[in-house]
Amino acid sequence: MNDSPTPTHTPSVHTPAAHTPPLHTPSAHATPARAEAPSRTTSPPADPARGSILVTGATGNTGSRLVARLVALGHPVRAAARRAPELPGAEGVPFDWHDPATHDDALRGASRLYLVPPVGDPDPAAVMLPFLERARAAGARRVVLLSSSALPAGGPGVGRVHAALPDHVDEWAVLRPSWFMQNFTGDHPHAQSIRTDGVLLTATGTGRVGFIDADDIAAVAAHALTDETAPAGDLVLTGPQALGYDDIAALVTEVTGRPVRHRSLTVEQLRERLAASLPAEFAALLAGLDRAIADGADDRVTDTVERLTGRPPRSFREFLIRAAG
Repeated sequence: MNDSPTPTHTPSVHTPAAHTPPLHTPSAHATPARAEAPSRTTSPPADPARGSILVTGATGNTGSRLVARLVALGHPVRAAARRAPELPGAEGVPFDWHDPATHDDALRGASRLYLVPPVGDPDPAAVMLPFLERARAAGARRVVLLSSSALPAGGPGVGRVHAALPDHVDEWAVLRPSWFMQNFTGDHPHAQSIRTDGVLLTATGTGRVGFIDADDIAAVAAHALTDETAPAGDLVLTGPQALGYDDIAALVTEVTGRPVRHRSLTVEQLRERLAASLPAEFAALLAGLDRAIADGADDRVTDTVERLTGRPPRSFREFLIRAAG
């Protein structure tokens, strides 16, 4: 995942996990993306009386795409990041999870919120639950939270926030995406390894993952924030196929013409490799995520994206072709 709950193998990894350090990363701050034309069947016209929509992590993988979609639909958007972002059609506001002085202004006039947990914070509930109290007092009535497929309600990290949402707002949804396809493009460590060495290093063995495009996550988020019907709680999001890293290497080779192979490491080898540049506890966490994949924890696909948006999620092959174009 990576917008900030993200997996990958280094701090800026989009681990499906969200907020355990960042891995899924919502954190990664991606270049604002151009949204696809929203589906009229799933996204009703904007209603000024409903107030604005606050998007935290507005420069991240999902946040930037979500802002573009909401603006295209005509919704008033407050785009929040540590430095007020300049995104077309949105009002940029400074926002820092760890600076409560920025919270009230960000919430002003917002009735719906998209929340990306603080990147790298092992206990996001400590700052997010007080913020939710402020949001409720300020009139927010709907919250869409970005989490990870690896973190159930009540689990570690953002799982605690997930479990507490029903006590803070009447309408809520938790998006729990699998690992991001964006892990293989841009500045992500996997992408860098592909470009420089033609290799993917993991301890996932033959385990498979339902990789998902951040665009599809943003499409579901837009639906959950704008649909007249209240969002539907716990939403596990995947792409259309569960793929192993051998499959990923083969598809990258086929689409790009650059030979790429998957090299399997043991969990211990991966942990030691990561510990050379990361805190030991974080290195162990990331290596443990690979072990979970090897054990089949992420070998699943869901119909959530198509059910809510009216179109199937993008395949990894389609994603690569689009990225190459």
